[in-house]
Amino acid sequence: MSRKASLSGFHEWLPAERIVEQHVLDTLRNTFELHGFSSIETRAVETLGQLLRKGEIDKEVYAVSRLQADTEQGAGKTQQPQDAQDPNRLALHFDLTVPFARYVVENAGHLSFPFRRYQIQKVWRGERPQEGRAREFTQADIDVVGDGTLSFRSDVDVALVMAEALGALPIGGFTIRINNRKLAEGFYRGLGLEDTAGVLRNIDKLEKIGADEVSRLLQSELGATQDQAAQALALAAIRTEDTSFVEQVRALGVTHELLEEGLEELAGVVGELHRRAPGRAVADLSIARGLDYYTGTVYETVLVGHEQLGSICSGGRYDALASKGNRTFPGVGLSIGVTRLMMRIFSQEMARASRSVPTAVYIALTHDDDWSAAQDTAQSLRGRGIPAEVAVSAEKFGKQIKYADKRGIPFVWFTQTGDDGATVHEVKDIRSGEQVQVDPATWMPPESDLRPQVLPN
Repeated sequence: MSRKASLSGFHEWLPAERIVEQHVLDTLRNTFELHGFSSIETRAVETLGQLLRKGEIDKEVYAVSRLQADTEQGAGKTQQPQDAQDPNRLALHFDLTVPFARYVVENAGHLSFPFRRYQIQKVWRGERPQEGRAREFTQADIDVVGDGTLSFRSDVDVALVMAEALGALPIGGFTIRINNRKLAEGFYRGLGLEDTAGVLRNIDKLEKIGADEVSRLLQSELGATQDQAAQALALAAIRTEDTSFVEQVRALGVTHELLEEGLEELAGVVGELHRRAPGRAVADLSIARGLDYYTGTVYETVLVGHEQLGSICSGGRYDALASKGNRTFPGVGLSIGVTRLMMRIFSQEMARASRSVPTAVYIALTHDDDWSAAQDTAQSLRGRGIPAEVAVSAEKFGKQIKYADKRGIPFVWFTQTGDDGATVHEVKDIRSGEQVQVDPATWMPPESDLRPQVLPN
């Protein structure tokens, strides 16, 4: 459903939409925990100095200031204006990886390594709102961090976990595109291009501006020759579903020790994914991930048929983001843009909730003074895990049924006194019209009606 937000870039879901989002979050949470990841939460703010370690993102950061500062100034108190670039100034975090690196360093003495963490939180970026991009959004991250060293198998592990998690969501087909920074940097050095970070930043623009413009930038900004630019673009054009990319890279005739190391690592990830999650991943040597802290495997994930939305899940290997003195904490992780996924699910009507409320049973009132007894019935139902609510007043049964139907509540409960003076309980399935006598101490609705279900459209 399409609704105009009152504040651009900040989404608020309707109850039925929220049920779908909760289903997505619960699915991710359950999958992560099945693979042994522990949940953490970090604070919403970091210092600018901490956040800006990530690279060229200062224009995206929301800095935090206090309204009280103006009041104090008005009262005659002297206050120096905050420097916008003060590294100690607080700002809202724009992702969960940089705060997690700080968290690991500060809590290293309390963690067991390798530490497997998942984190689902809101983040904020000062971007121009558009399809797939918001200023406030939810991310779901997993990371594995080591102390000093981290097995390369973790690179495979996080990709397999994400393939399983995404495969359980109502999002249709997706492709995890994988590359390796060592492979790319080694190739560029083998060509004689030493500003590998600059080449990566330009290759990262390939899908936005095209090969001709990237070639021009490589030559004009980085001093690459026409042949060097052509070779860099030839590498970026390689894409395979298996490890056949290795021979295609070697056929380009470039050699470098770092290139060989990257080829071996990427073949290890892609080969295992090809075996365990066929059709879910490809080696795509155009993936660069412009962030400077990535040092090995990098990942981006797109929805099949909706590639223009951009990556819904990305990340990679980082060996030096977290460090304390001579102690380093290498890691690898992936992050799902949950809000971006939700925007696509709703705009394309990929899934829907079976009802917009958790209530399974609406307990009608015959007389207003039945309210307390109806609460006893509701308490009995809730004790067995059946969501129930009680009418607030005794209106005509037809009106109470209509109210429940409008809200999508599947069952209406009636309590009346029989001819023998005994209390009679009946439940009506308002979808089929069937009404039966029941025992409030034992009755259960069908499992599919107990909670709202998320159904594919």
